[in-house]
Amino acid sequence: MPKASTDKRALTDRTLRSLKPKDKPYDIRDTEVRGLRVRVMPSGQRSFVLLARHSGKHSAPTRRALGVYDVMSLEEARDEARQWQKLIKKGVDPSTIRQRERVEKEREQKNTFRAVLEAFNKDKLEGLRRGREVNRDLEKLANETGWGGRPITDITALEVRDVIKQYKDRGKIHHAHNLLGYIRRLFNWAIDQQVYVGLETSPCDRLKPNAIIGEKKLRNRILNDTELRAAWIATDRMGYPYGPLFKLSMLTGQRKSEVAEAQWSEFDLAKKIWTIPADRMKADAAHIVPLSDDAVVVLKSLPRFDGDYPFSVSNGRAPVRAFSAAKRLFDVEIIKALLESDAKAKLPHFVIHDIRRTVRTELSAIPSISDLVRELVIGHTKSGLHKVYDQYAYLDEKRHALDAWAARLRSIVKPPPANVVEFTGPPVARA
Repeated sequence: MPKASTDKRALTDRTLRSLKPKDKPYDIRDTEVRGLRVRVMPSGQRSFVLLARHSGKHSAPTRRALGVYDVMSLEEARDEARQWQKLIKKGVDPSTIRQRERVEKEREQKNTFRAVLEAFNKDKLEGLRRGREVNRDLEKLANETGWGGRPITDITALEVRDVIKQYKDRGKIHHAHNLLGYIRRLFNWAIDQQVYVGLETSPCDRLKPNAIIGEKKLRNRILNDTELRAAWIATDRMGYPYGPLFKLSMLTGQRKSEVAEAQWSEFDLAKKIWTIPADRMKADAAHIVPLSDDAVVVLKSLPRFDGDYPFSVSNGRAPVRAFSAAKRLFDVEIIKALLESDAKAKLPHFVIHDIRRTVRTELSAIPSISDLVRELVIGHTKSGLHKVYDQYAYLDEKRHALDAWAARLRSIVKPPPANVVEFTGPPVARA
């Protein structure tokens, strides 16, 4: 490093801004604080430095950087220089203090709720089918509560309880139970890592879901025929992408995420087959969904983009995710359709997953379909030894089931004339 030339003058902001770069670095000494200098580099950068015997009175004078001008003001540099000089007089090297402060700051940054969530997401959630959903809900929690930038050790049981009760008071009982479970998992994971200083217990340890929220009741809502008809009409009125997405859900009974995150590479429209890969299935096994003619019609109606996602607002590069707004629009259009035939019609609350339950219930009403096949159609795996030893795919039986359901749904959406009897065909032979 070339030796810097030195000048001495009264430093002001005006003076600092007027300093011009030269071919070599040079220093300007401050007349107010002994040892404080401004070093001007050929690049034009101006930095505050302190010339002192930092390692004791017998050490050689050396320059140490205090900060860059504009990021650090002149007054801040003078204050810092005075603090350093006091430490030097006590025999303390200021650089050790600064290093300690830097380490502490980095530790605090790693200890924030958002930093812990990022590590939790990378280590645990990214490989889970519902991992993205869990991470999204916890990110939303961090933003809404202001927890994101706070040390995770500062979050108390009272704060967690209050947040969960807010969801309960808004009638979101199921979500409140889920969110409390997500928070509990996050804290338990963080404690197991043993890297977050001061985090030894979870604020969720003594929080009992039933006491805070109430009993978690299993959902049993299904759409009746009138509501199904209105929902189908609503999907046409909503348009792309959510209209056909909900329509495909009604025809196949698959989970919301499985439909929304489908890719064109999963479909073989010629063979009328949809293969959902194992990494997108709850059971961690690939799931084959035979497509009815009606489902194929829906898929063929979709626009084609450069990207591989059929349901997308980003030219196919990513799947749709904004389901809250879509569900509100869906409800509005369903109610409109219901009111067209009944001025007093109402729509009891339902969630998107209730469509899947409706399909499963409707399959039970078709006598030619066994209970095993009904479960396999919606991606529920065989249990126990049956799962291990029976590797038969039941593809023909599942196709019959979904074709029969499509015919049944068609008769609901567009009822046949009173003198026409619906016929879905004979039951297929089963192995």
